[in-house]
Amino acid sequence: MDRKHIIDDPEIGNKAEAFEAFDDIPTHENLSRTIGDVINARYGRRDVLRGMLGVSASAALFGGSTLVAPKAAAAGTAASRYDFQELTWGNDETHHVAEGYDADILLRWGDPITADAPEFDVMNQTAAAQLKQFGYNNDYVGFTPLNAEGTRGLLCVNHEYTNEEVMFPGLGRQDRAGFEGMTQELVEIEMAAHGGSVVEIARDANGKWAVVRDGAMNRRVTPLNTEMTIDGPAAGHPRMQTSADPSGTTVIGTINNCAGGMTPWGTWLMAEENFHGYFWTDAVTDEGKADLSGQAEAKQMKRYGVPGRWYAWGKYFDRFNIDKEPNEVNRFGWVVEVDPRDPSAKPVKHTALGRFRHEGAETTVSKSGHLVVYMGDDARFDYQYKYVSTGTVSDDPAMNSKLLSDGILYVARFDEDGTVSWLPLVHGTGPLTAENGFSSQADVLIDTRLAADALGATPMDRPEDAQPRGDGTAYIMLTNNSKRKEDQTDAANPRAKSNFGHIIEIKEQDGDHAAAQGSWSILVKCGDPAVAEVGAQWNPETSESGWFGSPDNCAFDADGRLWVSTDQGSKWGKTGKSDGLYAVETEGALRGHSKLFFRCPVGGELCGPYFAEGGKTLFLAVQHPGTDGTKALKGFERSSTFEDPATRWPDFNPAMPPRPSVVVVTKKDGGKIAL
Repeated sequence: MDRKHIIDDPEIGNKAEAFEAFDDIPTHENLSRTIGDVINARYGRRDVLRGMLGVSASAALFGGSTLVAPKAAAAGTAASRYDFQELTWGNDETHHVAEGYDADILLRWGDPITADAPEFDVMNQTAAAQLKQFGYNNDYVGFTPLNAEGTRGLLCVNHEYTNEEVMFPGLGRQDRAGFEGMTQELVEIEMAAHGGSVVEIARDANGKWAVVRDGAMNRRVTPLNTEMTIDGPAAGHPRMQTSADPSGTTVIGTINNCAGGMTPWGTWLMAEENFHGYFWTDAVTDEGKADLSGQAEAKQMKRYGVPGRWYAWGKYFDRFNIDKEPNEVNRFGWVVEVDPRDPSAKPVKHTALGRFRHEGAETTVSKSGHLVVYMGDDARFDYQYKYVSTGTVSDDPAMNSKLLSDGILYVARFDEDGTVSWLPLVHGTGPLTAENGFSSQADVLIDTRLAADALGATPMDRPEDAQPRGDGTAYIMLTNNSKRKEDQTDAANPRAKSNFGHIIEIKEQDGDHAAAQGSWSILVKCGDPAVAEVGAQWNPETSESGWFGSPDNCAFDADGRLWVSTDQGSKWGKTGKSDGLYAVETEGALRGHSKLFFRCPVGGELCGPYFAEGGKTLFLAVQHPGTDGTKALKGFERSSTFEDPATRWPDFNPAMPPRPSVVVVTKKDGGKIAL
């Protein structure tokens, strides 16, 4: 199915759903050995898919304590490490949190974040106002404390994308209308709503978190006006040069910032994900497809899905039109480092970490002190990566600032024997030579996907967030892959038409995150265990409310326990559950057990999560409430618009559309969450 047919599909209710459907089409052409093939070779396809693995095979694949019958089991009495009363699953207009907790709205789209910001006027939006207000669709949330107690600090929030049909009055869906309603003024508001926000927050006298509006470090980072430095091996390369920046070392802004990370020295990493969707071309065939025949880098653009034409930015800004500035696209798809404590410091795009659709950039420190960054390429049949710095983390900020500029990027290969090998993406290694189109390390990193293809990395089921733990363990969220066929399954991606995803556990060799090899197993296979053909795999104590689909973001709390948030997109009707936050056991007799702690309003995706104050505070982000899959909401059963949304969360004001918001969760008795 091509872009035109997706846009015209009556079952697709908004641009975000159309974008999601279009991204279901893989750009990877060589799928001869996917993660599903690995699992099949190791265990046998039929047994894996039918949930009929023998005891020994199940123990090897899922861990010795995770032998699950293919049905929903009643909640048992085994002692959980997570002490809270589980929520009941469902989907409605508001959010819900476990009993004994408060879930307060901290920041909403449009909230003023600087002392001179105007109050939000949804009927009279301007780019100038939005540049001083909290942005749209909040995804990653990070926090760096400003005092020893952790009761005052800087919240760092990514703003991934915008939904015009519920953002602007009277506009409606624009991709289906050829963006006829979009003007340069509206595009500039969209651009001002992208990027990120740095906001000082503090506990008030009542123990509640609130914005410190006059905080000296409060600011926005946007693709409209934030100048950034490009560093690393690709900086200054001819493919990074444009008419506005002939040096190839400076770029304006960052886009589609999904997940991210915080470094050990307190800087904020913003991951650029679906950057391809923002680029435009006037060269379109009669069938509505982009004509790349005149592009020198047509092969590279096709592998990255460029141009996506999901926004009208290229109609008004030449740098987003590949006909006029073909190299501009090479300046996006990176990881951006921001110093939240220094508003005068330019953000830096680190090309050493590779160019792809970065979902996250979670950091840890190896046994020998090297910085390690885990990153997924969030696309069907793309790859899992990690980066290891050449230097080591120290107390010297000047030295630490170089760690993301000099190091080795690796891509993962998962094998049938349960090992994971990290393959170095280094020019001159194996096929990464000029004869194969890689003339320098800059080419390897600009074309990271093509380089990983050449090395034979394992195509995955949309690797999203990856969370490392200090003991050499990392958890990889594989959200789903409905396009995986029966003959494309393998050991680490075991299911064809994987609508619900799974979670992989990696144990790095000798407990060292910098190791070139490790072992892997599957923690859970998501979906309803009561439906045999789904092939779900959970601890038998998991309740009907506890299982989930499409794991996305994840975090460890202060006690090393794993929490997983979900993003089912428009397909939440397949489970009937809203997206939410789940506590997932990784060890002991309850390994693979999950409990529902928080759930979103209809159409919303849960992002974050981030623990602060030693586990007493949990920050969550609910983005695009009232948009995704609203045709499945009983009693509503139509697409949302600004005037007629499925919910008006969190204000529930008839004059206000739904607003993406950050939620802060605290325990009513002031203690640690789930303890």
